Amino acid sequence: MRGEAGTRRAAGTTTGDQPDAVATAAAVRSGETDARTVTEEAIARIEERDPGLHAVVHTRFEAALAEVAAGLPDGPLHGVPMLVKDLGTEVEGLPATGGSRLFSEVTARRDSELVARYRRAGAVILGTTNTPELGLNASTEPALHGPTRNPWNHAYSPGGSSGGSAAAVAAGMVPVAHASNGGGSIRIPAAACGLFGLKPSRGRVSPAPRPTTLSGLVSAHHALTTTVRDSALLLDVVAGPLPGDAFAAPDPGAPFAELARRDPGRLRIGLLTTVPDGPEVHPDCARAARSAAELCARLGHEVVETTARYRPADVAVTSAMLMGADVVSQIDARLEQLGRPLADDDIEPFTRVLYESYRARPAADVSRALRRVQEIGWAVGAAFDEVDLLLSPTLAQPTPPLGTLDTADPASVYRHASVYSAFTSFCNLTGMPAMSVPFFGPDREGLPLGVQFAGPLGGEGTLLALAAQLERAAA
Repeated sequence: MRGEAGTRRAAGTTTGDQPDAVATAAAVRSGETDARTVTEEAIARIEERDPGLHAVVHTRFEAALAEVAAGLPDGPLHGVPMLVKDLGTEVEGLPATGGSRLFSEVTARRDSELVARYRRAGAVILGTTNTPELGLNASTEPALHGPTRNPWNHAYSPGGSSGGSAAAVAAGMVPVAHASNGGGSIRIPAAACGLFGLKPSRGRVSPAPRPTTLSGLVSAHHALTTTVRDSALLLDVVAGPLPGDAFAAPDPGAPFAELARRDPGRLRIGLLTTVPDGPEVHPDCARAARSAAELCARLGHEVVETTARYRPADVAVTSAMLMGADVVSQIDARLEQLGRPLADDDIEPFTRVLYESYRARPAADVSRALRRVQEIGWAVGAAFDEVDLLLSPTLAQPTPPLGTLDTADPASVYRHASVYSAFTSFCNLTGMPAMSVPFFGPDREGLPLGVQFAGPLGGEGTLLALAAQLERAAA
């Protein structure tokens, strides 16, 4: 796959030649294997491979095997083993820590709606994965659980905030894992670990039962996968609002699995390799985007150079106001439950800086941020009058070593964080779907690179169709 954009392995396999979710479910359904065997094999891989990576933080192996023995729903994920990110999505009976010491004693009393939909589709939930504290870092290095390591090179970050899920899938522990995204947290670890990562449109997946500032407006839930067809199938399983959800994405008109199989047609793709007043883009990252553009052109698409309609600093300030308000709300609610003030070791230094900074901000600042969200959305949305999709590097700089984004040093996080979200955060702020497609350059350290394609609201079908076309070309 070197030199091409596509998924990590040919369609149907994961790292280590494990079958993907679609193939796994088909094998169980046909009788080629059975759900218990598949589950036991996944448990064995986790026990063998996780100690060196520290991707999985809580397990429910015995409960999972009992569920298999009792009989799984006959859905499209029948017998597929999965892991769920320990942030904003809960698995009944497991700790729901959000990577934070303040929440370390919280146990989920029920499944989140997304997890319930996975279960109704026949998936087997084996545990939860590591995440930075409250998802506030582009690397997964929480003080509570310790760092997760990149399967490609253990000295490097797997990205964040879905780094635990990314490492687990990239190491072949499970074929797919849940991920969530508030500023790039699906696409950043996808790029760092050589996976396919799609951030859906705003309102595509219900956040129930955990309403937050981010859940309806900026954050999104989906998954990290090795194949495009797995991503499409999982999106079909979880997509659709609950009555009363604040936002709902446009009806796709057909199942995403079907849309992914369609010819995308001839697309006009706008190429971005810089952003106004943004960070310096590493030559390897820019080269990956240009090579992906060349592949798209060979496949018959029109590629044109274009300019970004946003400034990363403006996006970052606006996002930070919403995230900061949400952090204050979460921490205050937890302290009220505990009936005590914040202790020195409850939260990490970076989280404390955010908490102290935003707890004193007036409500009018949140209102102004929400208004700015709409203004940025209109500005970026105008680009899709001229092109069908935007193509860029996923990351402005290659995957960093562990410790680069050190939350014990808030100044370091502020200094480096924008580098890793310069091309991703605008999609969260505007609600537009975007995907990171692995590009196996590799970079100068032997790590994978990712390229991002972004589309207008409701455009997941076009993104998946193009991704499948790129996957076929890379196979």
